[in-house]
Amino acid sequence: MKYFPLAAFGLAFLAGCASTSAKAPATADQGILVDAKRMTLYTFDADKTPGKSSCNGPCAVNWPPFMVAEGGAPVGEFSVVVRDDGKKQWAFKGKPLYYWPEDQEPGDRYGDNYRNVWHVVKP
Repeated sequence: MKYFPLAAFGLAFLAGCASTSAKAPATADQGILVDAKRMTLYTFDADKTPGKSSCNGPCAVNWPPFMVAEGGAPVGEFSVVVRDDGKKQWAFKGKPLYYWPEDQEPGDRYGDNYRNVWHVVKP
C-alpha cells in the first residue's frame, strides 16, 4: 500500500498524455493548404463521393495521394480515406488530397487548374 500514491500519480500522468489533441496533417500557407514540408496539396473534381478517391492506378502515379502516416487519425476537418488498395489517404472536408510531382519547391503550384479538374485547396 505504500506505493499506491506513486501508482496513482503514474496513471493520472498517462491519462493526461492520452488527452493531448492530435495535430492537423496540413496547414494554410499564403491561403493554400500545404503539408508539413510546405508542399501544395490538391483536390480532384472527379472525386464526387465524399471520403472516396477516384484517382487510382496510373492517376495515382501522376497525382500521388497525401498518405496518412502510421498512427494518423482524423482531426478537425481532416478525415481519412481508405483507398482501393487499402492504404490510407488524407482528405479535407471529405475531398481526398494529392500532390503534383512537378511541384518541386515549397510554394510551387504548377498543378493548379490542370485540365480544369485539379485545384489547390483554399481552406
